[in-house]
Amino acid sequence: MRILLSEGSGLTSRQVAGQLGSTGHEVEILSSSRICLTRFTRHVRAVHDVPRFGRDPFGWLAAAERIAEQRKADLLFPTQEQVTVLSARRKHLRVATIVPDFASLMRVQDKISAFHTLKAIGAPQPQTFVISNADDLRDVATYPLFVKRPVSTASSGVRRAANAQQLEAAARELGLGQSELIVQSQASGPLAMVQAVADSGRLVAYHACLRLREGVGGGASLKESIALPGLSDMLARLVAALGWHGALSMDLIVTDGGPVIIDVNPRLVEPANALAAGVDLVGAMLDAAGEAPAQQRPPGGAGVRTRQTLLAILGAAEQHGRRGSILREAFDAIFARGDYAGSLEELTPVAGDPVAAIPVVAALVASLIRPTLWRKFHAGAVGPYAVTPEAWRKILATAD
Repeated sequence: MRILLSEGSGLTSRQVAGQLGSTGHEVEILSSSRICLTRFTRHVRAVHDVPRFGRDPFGWLAAAERIAEQRKADLLFPTQEQVTVLSARRKHLRVATIVPDFASLMRVQDKISAFHTLKAIGAPQPQTFVISNADDLRDVATYPLFVKRPVSTASSGVRRAANAQQLEAAARELGLGQSELIVQSQASGPLAMVQAVADSGRLVAYHACLRLREGVGGGASLKESIALPGLSDMLARLVAALGWHGALSMDLIVTDGGPVIIDVNPRLVEPANALAAGVDLVGAMLDAAGEAPAQQRPPGGAGVRTRQTLLAILGAAEQHGRRGSILREAFDAIFARGDYAGSLEELTPVAGDPVAAIPVVAALVASLIRPTLWRKFHAGAVGPYAVTPEAWRKILATAD
């Protein structure tokens, strides 16, 4: 199949491109940035310029459909937030894709809707408040906590508050009065990342992994696959209640009392650890795009570790800002030493794909020259695909 990825920036795009290319598919990508992570792999055959999605979602859509038609693409695979506009205009698209109905997507796309959806099926969440105005802040008495915009990407709209004064300041900064905000008590424990694929409301594949080591921007430089009791039942209830079709991901905190859900994304997120553990989520997505019912896939094995060297290097620059720390982290990740021992590279594997080393080398050299340059790499990865509140309002206004 000739498959067009919706965005070339971001970790998910890079991992999906590698998996599709290694199984014989022709992979091309859309990108609003000339230099994007997914460009640096032999598995991508062409890169096509498109408008920046967050600024002009419908300009992006028009360009995507035109390119898909010109390139005779069999499938437009949503790897980032473009799933929102593809879902909104699903009935009118001129290219095949894998997205849920927009009515379903709206129930999880913004954090307030997701809170109510999860509450309705009895899914565990931290103590949560929906804040409409300054008076509502008086109901909050448990600290520390997180204040969140309803719509944001990669933690860009999240602030931590340790007391009432910080809560008030964070709420003002995030636009209280212009829109509702959500406030959640901080849960203590490791972060778990969960991915699922559904076929018309039926769960067909899922996976969970722990973040063992934090990289840049809160991402995971080291992961380990895990088995969470009751996860498949909860996911099955959720996708059935939504009538979900396609990918769904979430972040959980594994507390002493059990996992609680802190975020939901209507798309696939970093599927490489799942593949290493034996669950092909990308393959499940292709099955869901077909006409026949997708086959249910068994869960993967626990204890499989994968690493993302690029995130490790940039994370050391962000967290320590010292060249010695950056070098130690880089060598540990590159040569699978220390905490990274026994792990597989999931983001930029160079075996048989030497061009994949370019982003890692560039990040290492730049961070050693000036550690603060980690911000340039992180902003360049998230900015092109992030759905802004303004873009979301435009999509809502013109949805089917």
